[in-house]
Amino acid sequence: MKSFDEAPFLVIWEVTQACDLVCRHCRASAIPERHPEELSTEEGYALLEEIRGFGDPLMVFTGGDPLKRPDLFDLLRRSVELGLRTTVTPSATPLLTAEAVRRIQETSVARMALSLDGPDAASHDGFRGVEGSFLRTLSALDLAREIGLPTQVNTTVTRFNKDRLAEMAAIVEQVQARLWSVFFLVPTGRAQQEDDLTAEEYEQVFEFLYETSKKASFDIKTTEAQHYRRYVAQRRKAEGGSRDKRAGAPDVIQRQAGINDGKGFVFISHTGEIFPSGFLPLAAGNVRRDRLGEVYRNAPLFRTLRDTGRLEGKCGDCWYKNLCGGSRSRAYALTGDYMASDPRCVYDPAQGI
Repeated sequence: MKSFDEAPFLVIWEVTQACDLVCRHCRASAIPERHPEELSTEEGYALLEEIRGFGDPLMVFTGGDPLKRPDLFDLLRRSVELGLRTTVTPSATPLLTAEAVRRIQETSVARMALSLDGPDAASHDGFRGVEGSFLRTLSALDLAREIGLPTQVNTTVTRFNKDRLAEMAAIVEQVQARLWSVFFLVPTGRAQQEDDLTAEEYEQVFEFLYETSKKASFDIKTTEAQHYRRYVAQRRKAEGGSRDKRAGAPDVIQRQAGINDGKGFVFISHTGEIFPSGFLPLAAGNVRRDRLGEVYRNAPLFRTLRDTGRLEGKCGDCWYKNLCGGSRSRAYALTGDYMASDPRCVYDPAQGI
């Protein structure tokens, strides 16, 4: 198992919380205007240089809506110049024009990610809170395909769209996205616990994702569903260890192995706070006064999160704890204890099922 004690695999920078959408699940509880204490352009350059010092992490620019920052393209360009594998996740608002998509491509980022939370305008726009978001998303994905800008599609699974995932998978295939990144709800920000699935329904979605991965042209990864790795391991074992070469799951699961909040993962807020995850609202420092590498490697919060020996309940007893570890963000949101068992996992290590 790879060690993430020294450096993360993934660094996410929330460049702003400003966004013109009003998504019902928004982690950031985004607002229309930018915060006056956002990291400046120069502070952003310095942050990117420090991140490059980690080695070769994947660098994600997120928000809010990154397009609300007029210096976004300069920041993206600098990230690429430093040699960071860079992706950006703009929101599908009127700011996401054809010119903006082309300017994103001109920065030479590795990928642009857009959100799709319903297979039609009524479902997606209802979730995102702004009419026209669905059509803008498809238009941007189509243009990106035409000009050769690689894309990924992000979907948050909730009670509102769990029965329409097959329709969304078809759209991901249609727009020729490289990756379908499927997020599972953590009740923080605007997200409400009653919008989440049950543990049994998580397993049903896992089955759908696994079977889809066997035939899809795109890869599939999950966020805040670490136990999908356990599910895949169980299915592989049941199938005799065979894997379909076309399936995205095996390779992506291997790359994700062990990654968890604060373990291979670090999140920097718009004002520079350092979090183990954007879904775990416990800061361990701030890049304006602390070295990011020092906080990631040595802050008690991060060190505790990386110590699977300190997991509690059935997560602590689980055979898959080094592969999975459960969502620390969900455990905190639902129990108040970030080392507690993930309440959305059905697996019983005592029974082996």
